[in-house]
Amino acid sequence: MHVVATAGHVDHGKSTLVRALTGTDPDRLAEERRRGLTIELGFAWTALPGVGDVAFVDVPGHERFVPTMLAGIGPVPAVLLVVAADDPWMPQAAEHLAALDALGVAHGVVAVTRADLADPAPAVARARAELEPTSLGGAAVVPVSAVTGRGLEALRAALREMLLALPAPDAAGDVRLWVDRRFSVRGAGTVVTGTLAAGRVAAGDRLEHAGRRLRVRAVQSLGREVDAAAAVARVALNLTGDGVEEVGRGSVLLTPGAWHLGETVDVRLSGAGTPPERPLLHVGATAVGAHHRPLGDGLARLRLERPLPLRVGDRAILRDSGSRALWGVTVLDPAPPPLGRRGDAARRRAALADATGVPDLAAELRRRPVADLDLLARLGVPVAGADQVAVRAGRWALSPERAEAAAAAAARLVRVHDAAEPLSPGVPPAALAERLGLPEPLLRAVLRPPLAVVAGRVTARTAPALPEPLERALAALTADLAAAPFLAPTADRLRELGLDEPALAAAARAGRVLRPAPGIVLPPGAAETAAAWLAELAQPFTTSEARVRLGTSRRVVLPLLEHLDRRGLTRRLPDDRRTVTPPAAR
Repeated sequence: MHVVATAGHVDHGKSTLVRALTGTDPDRLAEERRRGLTIELGFAWTALPGVGDVAFVDVPGHERFVPTMLAGIGPVPAVLLVVAADDPWMPQAAEHLAALDALGVAHGVVAVTRADLADPAPAVARARAELEPTSLGGAAVVPVSAVTGRGLEALRAALREMLLALPAPDAAGDVRLWVDRRFSVRGAGTVVTGTLAAGRVAAGDRLEHAGRRLRVRAVQSLGREVDAAAAVARVALNLTGDGVEEVGRGSVLLTPGAWHLGETVDVRLSGAGTPPERPLLHVGATAVGAHHRPLGDGLARLRLERPLPLRVGDRAILRDSGSRALWGVTVLDPAPPPLGRRGDAARRRAALADATGVPDLAAELRRRPVADLDLLARLGVPVAGADQVAVRAGRWALSPERAEAAAAAAARLVRVHDAAEPLSPGVPPAALAERLGLPEPLLRAVLRPPLAVVAGRVTARTAPALPEPLERALAALTADLAAAPFLAPTADRLRELGLDEPALAAAARAGRVLRPAPGIVLPPGAAETAAAWLAELAQPFTTSEARVRLGTSRRVVLPLLEHLDRRGLTRRLPDDRRTVTPPAAR
């Protein structure tokens, strides 16, 4: 299916032309038929040979209904602009064209209606001149009369050619359905309609609205109930679920978990002059108040009155409801960093200077200190192949340049720490990650030799060097334990050697002693030696048998055996006896 929005000045024959093309009156309301003008969005459809089904969204032309008009054209990829041969170029035609240009709509056809009432040549020439500087420049302009049928076949041919040139929709994409109508059907309940621009909706699907999950009970398209509808399509969804009564025009239904809803967005603006401080943002079929903060060079930050699901490259309109001036909006970053310090706005302007609104992972990595790949995917940035352009750890990623800078900064911080704390070399990874502003998994990914994580600390030493006095004390301790490795020195002997708590902690981190419990100091490798000696006993063995075999005291053997249990070198049985775990099972 293809979806086309009509546009143009009031009373220029949009609805009459749609009726001539489709055989259906798009004006649904009695008030519309009585007054002869479109007030709400209208819908009609037909089939074109070689194209298939074409649905028309008929929008109001009266100036009082501009917000409704914008709700109709916002999600639609193509337009049928209508001007009358017997009228001059009118204000609403100019405003509608300006809105289409602001949205970047590049696929359209112009119908010059009432060609039976006046020579259409001047209107055709004026339409071509008005279109030339806009996104619709070069569009076909076709004189037509809905009354006599003149030009209808030429118009259908022009529509067919235009529709065949549309880019293929993303039928596998995430659903974002902007609701443009809501009503109730007796026996069915709430029904909403909208233009499905991407993705697929089927009966039984769950869609998210305002943080709640709603169930799609049924799907209709072009007046027929279908099992599923794929983009691009006009759809009507019968919804049920907690919170369904809150869904109305301007609401948006989403694939659950696939979108970021944000209240702050950085954009690039097009158009003359500067928007006011409090404009309206029109996107899809919704309008929301915004606070406009210029960043300079056509860039701005918008703070929205309520969060919206926006993606990089989205097109929207800023509108001054007082002057009715319009500005085109291209979304550059729907999840920007805060601007809290002096100079942040200027730095942000520089970061966005080359942003075009085309989603690009490498560019996002350059702009973000740390990139959250899950967030970028929700912002519409393709993250497949991130390993080729980034240093990555799970969901976190850095550009190669930032990764090198982070590695250099980590090396500097470790050197400074080691110089200040020679007995405690190395920095805990969590503390170093916090200093660098990195998630800990990403810190480990950016470390470069000689830095490594050794014994739970980031250090440049594979075996941390110890001060000379501590080396002498450890040499004396080694001599003490040479003949009886499990006869741990007393507290008095440790004090005599100058081995206080900080010194012993440094020695343990360096792997020079084993401390199975406070106050118990044994040689490095004592655990493995103990397991080998205990394996010589009849299995299982008692604590007393272990004490005798190791030649030590209960003060030492009890915490040592518990240490061996924790290491998996021994296994404690329910009767408090133990067995040595075979090496192959450890």
